[in-house]
Amino acid sequence: MVKRLLIDCGWIVSVDPAIGDLKDAKILIVDDKIVEIGVNIEVEADESIDASDLIVMPGLINAHLHTWQTGTKSIGSEWISPDYHKNMHSNMATRFTAEDTYLGNVMGALNQIDNGTTTILDWCHNLRDLEMAERAIDGLEESGIRAVFGHGTAKPPAGEGEVPYTHVPHPRDRLEHLRNTRLSNDDALVTLAMAILGPDFGSFGVAVKDLQLAKELNLLSTAHVWNGYNKNLPENEHVKDAHIRLGEMGLLGPNHNIVHGCYLPEDQIRYVVDQGCSVTSTVMCEMHGHGAFPLMWVVRDMGAMPSIATDTNTLVAEDMFGEIRGALFALRFQISQQARFDGDYPLKTMSVNSREALEWATIGGAKALRLDDKIGSLTPGKKADIIMLRASDTNLYPVHEPVFAITDLATGANVENVMIDGEFRKRAGKRLYAKTKYKKLRSDISASANRLMEESNYRPSAA
Repeated sequence: MVKRLLIDCGWIVSVDPAIGDLKDAKILIVDDKIVEIGVNIEVEADESIDASDLIVMPGLINAHLHTWQTGTKSIGSEWISPDYHKNMHSNMATRFTAEDTYLGNVMGALNQIDNGTTTILDWCHNLRDLEMAERAIDGLEESGIRAVFGHGTAKPPAGEGEVPYTHVPHPRDRLEHLRNTRLSNDDALVTLAMAILGPDFGSFGVAVKDLQLAKELNLLSTAHVWNGYNKNLPENEHVKDAHIRLGEMGLLGPNHNIVHGCYLPEDQIRYVVDQGCSVTSTVMCEMHGHGAFPLMWVVRDMGAMPSIATDTNTLVAEDMFGEIRGALFALRFQISQQARFDGDYPLKTMSVNSREALEWATIGGAKALRLDDKIGSLTPGKKADIIMLRASDTNLYPVHEPVFAITDLATGANVENVMIDGEFRKRAGKRLYAKTKYKKLRSDISASANRLMEESNYRPSAA
């Protein structure tokens, strides 16, 4: 049965240049899709929503999230990168069970929905077997979020006589099973991708095999990248200009996503951008413990649109509104600092506009996930992935410029309604997830986190 929903909006920020921003306009949704946006929509609807005091906008897209780590919130606040890899991947991660992974994914996805994110790339890089992968997917599906499930592999320390993870290709049998069963439909709410080691965290030969497999299965691939140099490999196994080599083999293109890349030489950045690869910056996390600026400036100067993400709540907040601000202000500071060094300061105009930052968190993320034909803007024909912010909240009121209100002022606390695929997942400020289930989920993830920390010899300072 066809369902028509009419939203009477206060402000619409569409992120579609053909539509722009509208005041006192309407959105018509039929089933799971946006059908019409305009001021004079007269149609008989099954339901009408009074959103006259709300800012209506596309759902945010978190393009790189280690959702499985949700139970370890902020324990790494004072960790630098080597601490994270030692304490997490070489210790705590090895103790995760399939159930721990499920709990992290469902709670983490609910948190994203609560705070206005409708789509995530779930970078699940601690999977040791099919059961863990299946339970990770269970968590995503239970939450109702739209997710690209990035199947990744664990990175434990190698025991005596064991092959190190750097030399172990992605498990073909596991990928083929998921691709041929529950994640076979690329139009489903949860779809499949490969979160691979890449040449920075695995051997060059493994990178080649993984990218070939992604191409064979027509899957998005995504890899952590720092400087194209894997310090975990013996010197004789290093491959100079690895990304250029991979591109020359026909293995890079729009189906590959690079995360971070802060230390990549500019010629390699230029090469991957020219190949059509997307680039995701997790700005708050990158500034948390690294000495190189995020790639935002370089990528946008090369004519590409970056995407942004929060990375891991082990280290930083998972709030995409905060990430928008962090990315915008970091880039403005970087450009102003360079202008001062060049003797061109003060600037004559603002270097980066706020609308561009909003695009990084919406259509930019959609492009990175190969979903820009479905989501990322309020456009007729696209999926109804929509969030609504309370313009009457004291931190937003009065609203003069809705885009500025979103990028400079909004937080997850302002999110009144969240719709994913035409279904409300949060309404009137309340998540639509059973209270009894959520109470049990809180209890279960607390027990999971406490056990993991105890087994890992992590002692909270306030314990």
